Amino acid sequence: MKITVVGAGNVGATCADVLATREIANEIVLVDIKEGLAEGKALDIWQKAPINQYDSRTIGSTNDYSKSAGSDVVVITSGLPRKPGMSRDDLIGTNAGIVKSVTENVVKHSPEAVIIIVSNPLDVMTYQAHLTSKFPRTRVMGMAGILDTARYRAFLAEALNISPKEIHAVLLGGHGDTMVPLPRYTTVAGIPVTELIAKDKLDAIIERTKKGGGELVKLMGTSAWYAPGAAAAQMAEAIVKDQKRIFPVCVKLDGEYGINDCYLGVPVVLGKKGIEKIIELDLNTEEKAMLETSRQHVKEVMEVLEKLG
Repeated sequence: MKITVVGAGNVGATCADVLATREIANEIVLVDIKEGLAEGKALDIWQKAPINQYDSRTIGSTNDYSKSAGSDVVVITSGLPRKPGMSRDDLIGTNAGIVKSVTENVVKHSPEAVIIIVSNPLDVMTYQAHLTSKFPRTRVMGMAGILDTARYRAFLAEALNISPKEIHAVLLGGHGDTMVPLPRYTTVAGIPVTELIAKDKLDAIIERTKKGGGELVKLMGTSAWYAPGAAAAQMAEAIVKDQKRIFPVCVKLDGEYGINDCYLGVPVVLGKKGIEKIIELDLNTEEKAMLETSRQHVKEVMEVLEKLG
């Protein structure tokens, strides 16, 4: 098995490191546009192999996608963070151009790959990759739901003073303030979370989850990378190992949840073919309203991309 990670910044390098350490693929290729960056980080990860006892081979490449040829999964983390004075439209235009170029190279060298997008704005960058690749929607998806549910579960574990391993949760919608956590589908060792924590505390955790990325930016002055990198690696693992795991991921909806032609996070089954099934939950009136708000927000951002051409 072969996995390529495009973008050797903090998120991409973390993803490659997790893939290698857990021996998720025989070969992991790290690609970046900056001279020597991917080669250096790949070499560093490889030199850790004798210490942490893993066999996965890591290879770096400066903008040479031929080394990625025949990849089973490609994780795209490339893109610029929003800078002072940069409008949302500027960010979308810049990163869409980057994702478009990267996707063209991916398709050229790995036409059968499953593509996982981590670049921001996540939902619209998944849209861009889908447009460029012309792959079926089952093979182009965005990583957001796993990260968002991980934050939600971590905050709950802290509040309840229990292991995060015991918490299972689902959320829907876009990546950001309009995401839709679902307490009704959140359990602790099979026990509904609403039986273990007061509503006001649960509501506060949900709000913290929605702003989880912003909290880290305020603390560090930059975006997170350990959890996002690990989340993308977990998706890649489910695909290459055909695990049939259920995760919330960003995918184009074509009628599911009564929504068409919009990229939103929903629970899916991940296996060797990519998204093998989209799971439709029976939402109540309040949940449907929140999902519609999220859809409207994502659709607005998609329309910005369309106007930019």
